[in-house]
Amino acid sequence: MAYPGSFDHQSSTDPAQLTRAGQLNAAGDARALYLKLFSGEMFKGFQNNTIARDLVMKRTLKGGKSLQFIYTGRTTAEYHTPGNSILGNDQGAPPVAEKTITCDDLLISSAFVYELDEVLSHYDLRSEISRKIGYALAEKYDRLIFRQIAKGARLASPVSKAGFVEPGGTQIRVGTTTDESDAFSATALVNAFYDAAAAMDEKGVSTEGRVGVLNPRQYYALIQQVGENGLVNRDEQGTARQRGNGVVEIAGIKIYKSMNIPFLGRYGTKYGGTTGETDPGNTGSFVNPAIEDGGGVTGMNNNYGEAAAFDTSCGLIFQREAAGVVEAIAPQVQVTSGDVSVIYQGDVILGRLAMGADFLNPAACVELYASETAPSAFGTTYPANT
Repeated sequence: MAYPGSFDHQSSTDPAQLTRAGQLNAAGDARALYLKLFSGEMFKGFQNNTIARDLVMKRTLKGGKSLQFIYTGRTTAEYHTPGNSILGNDQGAPPVAEKTITCDDLLISSAFVYELDEVLSHYDLRSEISRKIGYALAEKYDRLIFRQIAKGARLASPVSKAGFVEPGGTQIRVGTTTDESDAFSATALVNAFYDAAAAMDEKGVSTEGRVGVLNPRQYYALIQQVGENGLVNRDEQGTARQRGNGVVEIAGIKIYKSMNIPFLGRYGTKYGGTTGETDPGNTGSFVNPAIEDGGGVTGMNNNYGEAAAFDTSCGLIFQREAAGVVEAIAPQVQVTSGDVSVIYQGDVILGRLAMGADFLNPAACVELYASETAPSAFGTTYPANT
């Protein structure tokens, strides 16, 4: 018998009526109100290593808009005739030429961070944005340098005095077919590296500081044959060679991988067509962009070439003297503060640099290409390549 105001208790055979603390109004998802914990990790996107800055000649630019590099050509040796005065050779050797690298306009990458967002965020929003800004600048830095090395490989030396012409750049075909798939052939790449080493030897280029930069799939095709076809891996053994940090050598040329080299009309990678390479799918907008035009872009004061100029380019081999970089402002990050922060209730995070790049010694530049015809030269004007 039930008494007034009393509750009927369920029998032991009925299911228990649980209080679900995670439900909203005792209905729906039993975990809806549970806290989403931050793991302390963030997906930082494609943080590609930038390598070009340390592989070429870098100079700091102060008190001027450009930096002059002087070329001194070779001279001759002759036998002395007794009684004749020695007043220098009658050909005015050695010949001298110049190359001027101009600083491009200020390159920036920025983001506005709203103060309330920082307060509500449970992770370090500011440092993450700063890191991404740094990546954007570094990526651009590498791409400009690599394009200028490709340009140098297609040009003659600035020293052009008759009888004293200095050697120019080198272009080497990878494979023997017209298919882009030759660019991924380990055997064809090894042969191209030996040809490049021989060409630089014959042109008097120093063996110190020789490197090759390939796209990742080319690099991994090569490391699978370490110990074969002349590949050398004496510096490190085991899995270390797979990191792509230049531990594999061919003919004394250290090999690096980069997503920033001009590669078959894009940066770093190319799928479809006759490449024979599998598209991994879902690569995003920034992995596979077409090469932006560099000949008429506002802010570029050096000729970096148009997009079509790199349709068949598939790798670079060079020595330290191949290109030069002038820096007026090294890569740095600035953040607003004070009254600006009060007015806008937030800060602008700005990354900036001012630099310019161009080839220096064409003889130290080698471009690999996968095509029946070598890519055409561009930016041939001396002394300024504009």
